[in-house]
Amino acid sequence: MSNTQQLHDLTTQVRRDILRMVHAVNSGHPGGSLGCAEFFVALYQNLMNRKEGFDMNGTGEDIFFLSNGHISPVFYSVLARSGYFPVSELATFRKLNSRLQGHPTTHEGLPGVRMASGSLGQGLSVAIGAAQAKKLNNDNHLIYSLHGDGELQEGQNWEAIMYASAKKIDNLIATVDVNGKQIDGTTDEVLNMGSLRAKFEAFDWEVLEIKEGNNIEAIIAVMNDAKSKTGKGKPVCVLLYTEMGNGVDYMMHTHAWHGKAPNDEQLAKALEQNPVTLGDY
Repeated sequence: MSNTQQLHDLTTQVRRDILRMVHAVNSGHPGGSLGCAEFFVALYQNLMNRKEGFDMNGTGEDIFFLSNGHISPVFYSVLARSGYFPVSELATFRKLNSRLQGHPTTHEGLPGVRMASGSLGQGLSVAIGAAQAKKLNNDNHLIYSLHGDGELQEGQNWEAIMYASAKKIDNLIATVDVNGKQIDGTTDEVLNMGSLRAKFEAFDWEVLEIKEGNNIEAIIAVMNDAKSKTGKGKPVCVLLYTEMGNGVDYMMHTHAWHGKAPNDEQLAKALEQNPVTLGDY
């Protein structure tokens, strides 16, 4: 478990990793990755009960599933800097024969990745299955998952949401990245979903909100509260309000950088705002 300054330093370095990875291959999804950097750092460095090493079953430890797999740059960076594979491997992102595909895949054998998540809307179903498996195995550890707010426009999510409460899947914390943006515009413009809190509560979930979703201290406080709500008969949803492109001024407050890489000049400007803390790969 790292102290607050270490978490902040790691977050800054993760942002550098994200920017350099997508720039190197002129492809990828920096916006949502930058917006979730604080969440991933808090999750892997403070919140989850993890074991050394990696096995697919994850017995005797907490497990995380990334449903909105296009934000793989932040996932890969935090996995590498949490010891799952060499940080130097980040340089292979989206290249031929790399284990770091644009969307995470399991057949590449990359430590830390337990599901392929190129297709949106499926992660909650997988997380629920893993949560039920833990119950069957008398494993009291938790399942965490992350979803995009635009991803909730996919119908399979709502079948899973209904199932989770009906079957009392109370060892699950599903977090939704509420940044209000998706590749074609704002979520309200593409398909307004109204109140996500009201919807989850209508499906009988326990719902918490992290209003400052890019504040590590706020994330840790609310997620610890979420952990205290598990084991009480209801699945837990955390609404994480983030800013897409957080940490890079020209990428914030727009959906334009959802899936676009910066050019040389833009990269230099972005890296100036996020100085080296732990060393580049």
